Parts: sequence; C-alpha cells; structure tokens
Amino acid sequence: MKPADVRILIVDDEPDLRELYTLSLLHEGWQIDVAENVAQARDHLARQEYALLLTDMRLPDGEGLDLLRWLEARPDRREKSIVITAFGSAGNAVAALKAGALDYLSKPVDLAALRRTVHAALAAAQAGEQAPASGALQRMVGESAVMRALKHTLQRVARSMAPVLIQGESGTGKELAARAVHECSARAAGPFVPVNCSAIPEHLLEAEFFGYRKGAFTGAMADHPGFFAAAQGGTLFLDEIGELPLAMQAKLLRAVQERRVRPVGETAEIPVDVRLVSATHRDLDQMVAQGQFRQDLFYRLNVIAVTLPALRERLEDLPLLADALLASIRRDNARPGLRLSEAALEHLRQYRFSGNVRELDNLLHRAAALATHDLLQPQDLVLPANGRAAGDAPPPPGAAPTPPREAPAPAVTAGQTAAAQAEVLPPLPSDLGAYLDQVERDILCEALRRTRFNRTAAAQLLGLNLRQIRYRMERLGIRDPSDPAGPGA
Repeated sequence: MKPADVRILIVDDEPDLRELYTLSLLHEGWQIDVAENVAQARDHLARQEYALLLTDMRLPDGEGLDLLRWLEARPDRREKSIVITAFGSAGNAVAALKAGALDYLSKPVDLAALRRTVHAALAAAQAGEQAPASGALQRMVGESAVMRALKHTLQRVARSMAPVLIQGESGTGKELAARAVHECSARAAGPFVPVNCSAIPEHLLEAEFFGYRKGAFTGAMADHPGFFAAAQGGTLFLDEIGELPLAMQAKLLRAVQERRVRPVGETAEIPVDVRLVSATHRDLDQMVAQGQFRQDLFYRLNVIAVTLPALRERLEDLPLLADALLASIRRDNARPGLRLSEAALEHLRQYRFSGNVRELDNLLHRAAALATHDLLQPQDLVLPANGRAAGDAPPPPGAAPTPPREAPAPAVTAGQTAAAQAEVLPPLPSDLGAYLDQVERDILCEALRRTRFNRTAAAQLLGLNLRQIRYRMERLGIRDPSDPAGPGA
C-alpha cells in the first residue's frame, strides 16, 4: 500500500496534541483526519474507512474504548487501533488491549515511538486477516473441540501486540503455542527468542535479559546484546515466568512498560520493539496473593490469557497424537511398520498422563526401544500404577496385569523394631553396581539384536557413538555370536 493511500483518524480533545501528532504523521506521507470527541469520530468513521484509528483514552463525551467497541461490533470494519493513555495508567492500557486495540502509547508520547508504532500497526493491517502459514500450529495435533478453539484463539491473539500469558501443566506444549502466536503474527519474519527463566542463575538475569557493555563487570570481555535486543522486531518468549525473583520482576516491569532497556554498564536506555509472550505452569494469581509475584507485572503480562488443555481433557485426540509421535519414531529408528494396536490404544486411554504429551512421547519411545515387534501391544506400554484414575476399567484382554497400587508405608513408631521396618519397605538390590550393569547389559543386547549386531546402528539407536558402545560391550562382556574374537573395529 502506498503512503498516499493510507488514511489515519486522530481523536484527541487537545488541539496542540492533535496538531503535533498530525504533523509527525504527515511527514510520513499519510493522509490525516482529526476529531476532538467521540461523536465527531463516529461521524468520520460512518463516512470513511481508515487504515488506523489513533485515539486518546479520555475524551469530553466518553472514552476511546467506546470507539473500539463500536468498531468491534462491526465485523466488516478492518481498522487497526492505537490508544493513548495517561502515564502510569497500567489498568487503562490493559483495558484498551483487551477491547481490541493493537497497541498503546503512554503520555507524554515520544514522536519517534509514535511513528514506529504506527508503522508496525500498518504492517499488521497489510498482512491481512488471513494468518500466515504456521508450522507450529500444524504441529499442535488434535481435532477435538477444545483444540480447534485453542488454535482459533492463538490465530486471533497473534494479530495484536498485546502481551500473551500461556498457562498449562508441564508437557502441554506451551512453547509450541508461543511459536504459533509468533508465526501467525505480522512479526513472523522477525526472530523468535525463547528464554527459560528458571535456567538462568539469579546474578546473571539482568545481564542476560538487557545485555551488558564490555568491561561492565569482571569477565565482560565484549558487548553482549541480551534477550530483548536479540528479539528486536520479533517475539520474546519467557518460559517459566513464575520462577523470576522479585527483584528481577521489578526490572522486567519497567522494560515492559517503557519499552526500553538499559544494558549493564550503560548510562542511557535503548528502545526495543518486542512482542512479549510468557508461559508458566504455576498459579500466578495465587503467587500474587502470597506476595511471590508482583501484581503490576502480572497485569502487564496477563493482557490476553491462553490456557492449554491437559491431555486427559482431550483423550479423543489420543489416536492422532500417538500416530504423529510414532511417525517421528519410525523415521528416527528406520522402522516403517511401527504402530499401536487397538488394545494398546485402549490401554493408554485408561491412563491419566500427569506429564501430558511429553509423557506420552516418552512412553512411546520406551515401548519402541524395548518391544520385539512393530505392532505395539498393551504389555509393551509400561504405565506407572499411580497414573490410573480411581475407578478405571481393567486393562483390555492380552494386556499385562497392572501392578497393584502400593499402600502408603505406615509411620514407624518408637516401639517398632528394625525387622518390622524392613517388612514395610521395598527391597533394595544387595549389589547396586551389579544390578545396574545387568540393566545396561539387557538394553545393549536388545539394541544389538534388533540391528543384527551392527554396532554403529545400535549406537545410534541408543544415542551413543561407536567408541562408547564398544567400551560398554567390552566392559560387560557382550560378544557377537558370529565373531568368537569379540567386538572389533
């Protein structure tokens, strides 16, 4: 779209600010209309369609949110909206984003930031309502009603700049959902930078997030840009945001509010253009109530909340999920015939999957590694006894009996003898080294049997290199039956 074809409506009751915004945007070649209240703005909108609406929050006869709601109630309108809020009014900014605003600016408005934000909004409008192709969205396997609704939600939230908070149990695919938001947005061509907040030592958090200058501290041998700078023009994904200490939460809040960061060792702040997506498996509402998470940061991050369903809540997707995971296992292990029997699939339906999709993937990998045939049966799936829900149906015919759930060990009183304590505790191997050697030997022998004693192929199957598997075979006394001399080069 040519700049001369772009028409923008500015709504503000202060003449000086209207003129300031108008002159700044006219310099970019865009056409500008102005209104000083809600009524005038509606008259303009009734006569003309705009590429962008730029409105103040407080107006003499209402609020900018009234205009956003007016547009939202008309599905045929395609205007993007930017709201200008008073400095420090986090609640208004959040309300604007939830009402459909693409972005917001805080007073006093920096004119360079105004132009950058308008350019980003127009780019999002030009991208159109049709979301770009997303590989991450396609990898979110499932056709249940809850999964269809989730995919639709992710595509919708991708259209704005509003921060997104993704919540869900471990193993539900929060990073995959964050990638889908990025890939479906106008920022898809920019970088996607994932950060595991729980994996960074506390004393390095500020330097890793905001960067540092050479010589800022001992060991800073060169400039380091930091996560915010690395995600410039794209999306910064903060996984396990609930693990951040309170001191770092305060610094992150300022970066989110001001859209500026100050690298360690630098005196001036630098602007950043980053879409923020966060994720956690913890209950942030409860953490806020307990004083473990800042309430103001929570409101900034939780503008749009997305909750991922647990696998046990969408078991109708289990056949599709299992087949997709097995497809990867088939490719990695060169076993094109690997599949689940109907009995095995029914056996999985009785399991609670506390680890969700990640646990299902683990179960299938283990079953494929240890099964002696390509058609996986219930007995090939070793399901923990505590994963079965109360009242679950027994395993289908042909399945190995599920081990009974152990009763909790009774408390040991002062009068109990050592012999009585030993009776209530599970037995331990008398020689741990020999026990572990035997387990390792059984797995190695099975891998070698499957590959017809091709050591290179068996090593790849187990994630080892040739030297490692030869060492283990020699240590455990495993020899090729067709080679009396034992393992060679």
